[in-house]
Amino acid sequence: QVHLVESGGGTVQAGGSLRLSCAASGRTFSIYVMGWFRQAPGREREFVAAISRSSGSTDYADSVKGRFTISRDNAKNTVDLQMNSLEPEDTAVYYCAGDRRAYGSNWYRRSAEYAYWGQGTQVTVSS
Repeated sequence: QVHLVESGGGTVQAGGSLRLSCAASGRTFSIYVMGWFRQAPGREREFVAAISRSSGSTDYADSVKGRFTISRDNAKNTVDLQMNSLEPEDTAVYYCAGDRRAYGSNWYRRSAEYAYWGQGTQVTVSS
């Protein structure tokens, strides 16, 4: 089991950057595939990015590809999301999630597939 806590959210102007971080408890962080999701008011939770256990594989939603970068540090039990060139459409609550299954077959793009979630951090991008 792993406990996840996000940080780094805030308000930024369009074109700006933010770096979100997710800290995980427990000694088995390295076995979890980690993902970032976001949910805007009135909308479903949507996939943003995912990273495999060894950081060898990453995947991004088309809407953030080229602007966001997911990374992890298994020694520090953290997974980060660097967000550049932010747009008002990026405004949402951002969540990190983890699951022990092996990376592949795109299961990590579906929020219902993750066993563990953080509480979320608000990101607001003003125009």
